[in-house]
Amino acid sequence: MPKIDIAAVPARKGSGYPPPFAGPCADRIRKRLGNAGGLSDFGVNLMQLPPGNWSSQRHWHSHEDEFVYVLAGEVVLIEDNGETMLRAGDCAAFPKGSGNGHHMINRSDAMAVYLEVGSRSPDDLTTCSDIDMMSANSDGRFVHKDGTPYPPE
Repeated sequence: MPKIDIAAVPARKGSGYPPPFAGPCADRIRKRLGNAGGLSDFGVNLMQLPPGNWSSQRHWHSHEDEFVYVLAGEVVLIEDNGETMLRAGDCAAFPKGSGNGHHMINRSDAMAVYLEVGSRSPDDLTTCSDIDMMSANSDGRFVHKDGTPYPPE
């Protein structure tokens, strides 16, 4: 059936980043709606971002477009050009290969909820703008920008 039972979709708390980079994203909650619906060309995630949490480390994608639509609450979008407030009904788009690192922070006192949509290119490399970390879709491992792996947790 095409209808997705959102309540039945598993929720994943945190980011999977290696220490110490996981802390700012530790309480975010992601439900992979695209996976639940059997989608393979692009992903759709329902994200809950509690007050004080980051959506991710600031990053950009080499081969994936990314789109965010805020459903409830507000977040501050931080990118190379500064900060922009996004509230319910606002959206933002991040073209692949831009080199413009972005992430969102919930600086309010209420839960923010948004949809995150992105392509699923096996060739994608996610590069973090402010820290020494990147990750390739081909293996999902987080490594230093010189390719050295982070030690296991």
